[in-house]
Amino acid sequence: MSGALLPLPFGLGIGLLLGLVGGGGSILAVPVLVYVLGQPVKAATTESLLIVGTAALVGAADYARSGRVQIKTALAFGAAGAGGAIVGTALNRLVNGRALLLAFALLLLTAAAAMLRRRPDSDTPSGNLSLLRVAPTGLGTGVLTGFFGIGGGFVIVPALVLLLGLPLTLAVGTSLLVITLTSGAALAAHLASGSIDWTIASTFTGAAIAGALAGRRLGASVRPERLGQLFALLLVAIAVFLVAKNAAAAV
Repeated sequence: MSGALLPLPFGLGIGLLLGLVGGGGSILAVPVLVYVLGQPVKAATTESLLIVGTAALVGAADYARSGRVQIKTALAFGAAGAGGAIVGTALNRLVNGRALLLAFALLLLTAAAAMLRRRPDSDTPSGNLSLLRVAPTGLGTGVLTGFFGIGGGFVIVPALVLLLGLPLTLAVGTSLLVITLTSGAALAAHLASGSIDWTIASTFTGAAIAGALAGRRLGASVRPERLGQLFALLLVAIAVFLVAKNAAAAV
């Protein structure tokens, strides 16, 4: 496969996972951009925000057409997350590339453990939406988005379900709208002081959009708990790879 087409299968896969579970695929974008496509770590974090944010926007619009996005929750969550994204971006500039990837590996392991501990979701959403719970959760997710260059869906979906009482059928689409908001804020901050390979980013983004749309349609026939288990194992594998590649050099 030629270099110009190399981002296509990875973009499709990442978009597919994003559309299926409302997150997760974004975590894979940075390692693919760095280790497969040869992008510098700082550029990869910026490019991942563009890829993930755009694919999430298209996916959220697709979910909204079927009434599966809770817009008020997403706006409150995303507003808090936007502020956190600016803070996370500032912290990103203070850490060297290898240390950033090692911290990223730790975050992947934490996310995997959380997904394996998830309980079956209720189909009845909570009628009480407390901004005192939404704001801190959104703020923390935004910090992660800016610091690691990720959409944060692997944190958003469990938070919406376990902390805010949304059923999974609403949480996935709502998560995609939140990802759009937080990724957009972080991308604006990253572009102010960073560079981006537009050829790679545009090809990757186009494929991710197609994958996100396909994932939304496929999700209706796949058990979410099974997807969560398989994805957790994938996170562990990526974390082990990152540690093996960077731990020795960082010491």
